[in-house]
Amino acid sequence: MRVSKQKAGEHRDAILAAASRLFRARGFDKVGVAEVTQAAGLTHGGFYGHFASKEALAAEVCDLSFGNAVRRVQASAGLEDYIDLYVSGDHRDREGPCPMVALGTDVSRLSGPVRAQFAEGVARYVAAIRAHMAPEDPLAEGRAAALVSILVGGMNLARAVAASDPALSEQILAGVRVQARAVIRPG
Repeated sequence: MRVSKQKAGEHRDAILAAASRLFRARGFDKVGVAEVTQAAGLTHGGFYGHFASKEALAAEVCDLSFGNAVRRVQASAGLEDYIDLYVSGDHRDREGPCPMVALGTDVSRLSGPVRAQFAEGVARYVAAIRAHMAPEDPLAEGRAAALVSILVGGMNLARAVAASDPALSEQILAGVRVQARAVIRPG
């Protein structure tokens, strides 16, 4: 039985949302197509009507996840507010954190299309951070890239040690907030 274009679009969106959540929670390699479609409330058979491969799905998940991350940066009142939201226990403990934290290490083991989409997403994210900085700052491009690196690296470390040493995790988060603020202040 054929489904309407609207229903097909809804199915596709459900697959993307489920894959985004599952990939960010467990990584690309730990989630199969059948699990994604089941989480979307669909059958495995319809997957290939929407995506050519799991790799194609992964590339679109990168685009979707970075789109959401960029919108969060754009919606923030300023970088100090954004730093506080990003470098928090809530973000650290979230099952599906930002795509750079959740998927960064997986991407290096994947193929070109996923890597390309991830790199494009990182560039969009850095540009969104840069847009919050003073336009006349000649070092703003480097500051934006450095800030993203500090945030993502710090969050990865804080997540890695949180279960074994919660105090160290909190110390890392506190240090990241201090260093991130130092990066965004010119001079």
